[in-house]
Amino acid sequence: MAFLMNQMLGDKLKSFTGGGGEGNGKAGAEGKETAESKGMSREEFEEYQKQMVEEKIQRDKDFATKKAERANLRVALRDKYRLPDSTQDTALVEMAGDDIDVPEELAKMVDEDEEEEEANDSFLNRLQNLDMDTLKTKAQATMSEMKQNAEEKCTLM
Repeated sequence: MAFLMNQMLGDKLKSFTGGGGEGNGKAGAEGKETAESKGMSREEFEEYQKQMVEEKIQRDKDFATKKAERANLRVALRDKYRLPDSTQDTALVEMAGDDIDVPEELAKMVDEDEEEEEANDSFLNRLQNLDMDTLKTKAQATMSEMKQNAEEKCTLM
């Protein structure tokens, strides 16, 4: 009885559930793609597989390059702003070698930021180099002068 049910409903159940565990001639023993499953000859399928592997290697290489460029930029920004180093970024830059540069667009952005900082740098330097004690005494002297002038002019005070 089970044999009869399997014969009658087996193909419909397999297509509904995704094929079960048995190969149906289109996939290999381990579920890998085969030339027959792609509708290609053996030579075409081997060429297709080589092409896929080459494309994957190129994608991985491009990804690693972009990742190293970003790490290089982060290291440069950390150096610029005196932030603590990241061992992960440093390792990525060392693995990539010296041939990795910062991407042009990001380099332009960093250069623009540096120019803005140079323009603002003079004000910040003057602010940092300002002697606070001198500023405090000047402010107190100005306040006392204003108070004296107000007392002279105002009869209520």
